[in-house]
Amino acid sequence: MDAISKLAFRIFGSRLKMEKYYSLERDLRRARTPIPCDVYVARSRLYALIAGFVGAIIGLTLSLLIIFIFGLPPIITAEIPRALWWTLEYREIIFSIFLVTMLTILLGGASYLLLMMMPRFTASERKTKIDRELPYATTFMYALSQGGMNIIDVFRSLSESPTYGEVAKEASMIVRNMDLFGQDLKTALREISDTSPSENFQDLIGNLLSVIESGGSVIAYLSDRSEQYLDKAIRDQRGFLELLGLIAESYVTAFVAGPLFIVIVYTVMAAMNPGSMLMLYLIIYAVLPIGSAMFIVLISTMSLETEKGVTSFKLEEIDEYKAPTMRAKEEKRLFEKLEKGRKGIEFKEFLKNPLRSLFENPLRVLYASIPAGVLLFFSGIFLNLGQMTTFDRAISVLDDYIIFALIVILLPFAVFFEISSRKQKKMAKEMPNFLKKLASANEIGMTLAQSLKLIAKTNIGILTTEVQKIWKDIEWGASVENALKRFANRVKSGSVSRVITLILKANRASGNTREVLEVAAKDAVNHEILREERTNQMIIYVVIIYLSFFVFLFVIATMCGTFLPVMSGVGAAGATGPTFMGGIDIDAFRRIFFHAAIIQGFCSGLIAGQMGEGSVFSGIKNSIIMVSIAYLAFLVI
Repeated sequence: MDAISKLAFRIFGSRLKMEKYYSLERDLRRARTPIPCDVYVARSRLYALIAGFVGAIIGLTLSLLIIFIFGLPPIITAEIPRALWWTLEYREIIFSIFLVTMLTILLGGASYLLLMMMPRFTASERKTKIDRELPYATTFMYALSQGGMNIIDVFRSLSESPTYGEVAKEASMIVRNMDLFGQDLKTALREISDTSPSENFQDLIGNLLSVIESGGSVIAYLSDRSEQYLDKAIRDQRGFLELLGLIAESYVTAFVAGPLFIVIVYTVMAAMNPGSMLMLYLIIYAVLPIGSAMFIVLISTMSLETEKGVTSFKLEEIDEYKAPTMRAKEEKRLFEKLEKGRKGIEFKEFLKNPLRSLFENPLRVLYASIPAGVLLFFSGIFLNLGQMTTFDRAISVLDDYIIFALIVILLPFAVFFEISSRKQKKMAKEMPNFLKKLASANEIGMTLAQSLKLIAKTNIGILTTEVQKIWKDIEWGASVENALKRFANRVKSGSVSRVITLILKANRASGNTREVLEVAAKDAVNHEILREERTNQMIIYVVIIYLSFFVFLFVIATMCGTFLPVMSGVGAAGATGPTFMGGIDIDAFRRIFFHAAIIQGFCSGLIAGQMGEGSVFSGIKNSIIMVSIAYLAFLVI
């Protein structure tokens, strides 16, 4: 227990009535928060007290600033009943007390409520993650059971495989209860079933417990469950794609057609009677970007794609020199020296071919593109200082350089990300063939290392080079396990990480991995089928977003190039009266419409990528295309 928790429990612990916090205790257990319920409540109260004190200080500071610098607004004392006129003499004190009290209650109360609800939110988030990973974890359990591993070791292997996220954490709780608390398997399974936030996981464990108690076949049960979860994943994805289609139509209606209609109506009204442009500013500079960001977050949180949470996972290489002998220590020292030399060689290789490093991690290109974009922007300002004599001229100059800087920053990243993403997809597509060849080689009696040596001499498409690298690592002295882990870390694919984890666990338990490899190949095929089905069904909505953007751009460009100049000429001729179009700023409208097209293109591109490929990074290329088209369209009108 940390110092803050001890202090909080010392202050509030004796005053707590824990029977009121039954639901909180249940949520804490489901969230796997390693804090006792009474300590958590006491700490939440202490944090709320601190937040309330901070709110009081902020309120006092604000009241002093308002009273002594800005003065009290007249509206505060404008309509006070006669019976309360005596309070006018103390209005500064009353105002200060009100502001301090309001901010104290607001910050303190909000902090306490947020902390008390946090375990429920965490448990709900864990439920979603468990349900996403459960089909693959069940396949993992079935494959290891099929390979001859008993169910306890299966759970132990699952707990040691962070690739499976929260499911691995649930398995680790089972192992912990058996190893540390001395529980038998049935008791540990029953307890984890009662406390897991996922109903699907509860059902899996509950039925598994019934199979164990009745003496049934665990392998047959896990095989059936694996098939059921695959069917459920297909049904869930189809339902998700239908919902995604509805979201796409809602986005087009609310944030393409809707703003376009408002812009047209407001422009016509402004032509008749010029007035405030606040509505246009709110629609273009606030509603469009904020609304699009909300849609991106919504789609991301709803997405069934499991690659998101796994691609950043890194398989840890094992230390092969753990023996405490002097010979082992000397070997370890030599091995570390070899690794340093290898890193030096890798750095030299990076200098010779830096593009390879950027393909492995496209985010690295931002280290160069962001300074280049910022330098371009400030260079443009410096070179055009003489032209920025007015606000309108300054905005016109800055618009161009902001767009150029944006393209300079994002275009290299989009190119490297797209190439890397396509390479990962091709590798995932070739994985079933690779696994089948491994299974065939293992079936005739070859070890895993011998199987890899044989496959390295064959052609398996884009994986040929990677398999050759695996064999080179083994030839240079790395273990098969480390060589495969390095392969997974190079590819950075969730499906590949799962497959490698499964192979390594099976190979560690038994040299005969044929059954496991066949199950892994089937799992890889199913994952590829789901991915291709999503891509094929969502491409139509990507096309719809593109078409809606082109309609938006056409209407906006037409209004700038035709409507505004014609109506301005009519107003100048006095066709309908001296005020018609007389007070409207044509340049201001053109600038606002230009910004609307740019913002709409950028946001629509990100939405298209999130819908079509499940990644906002994939939408950057669409954003660059749409922004460039919008810029060129306004350049020629």
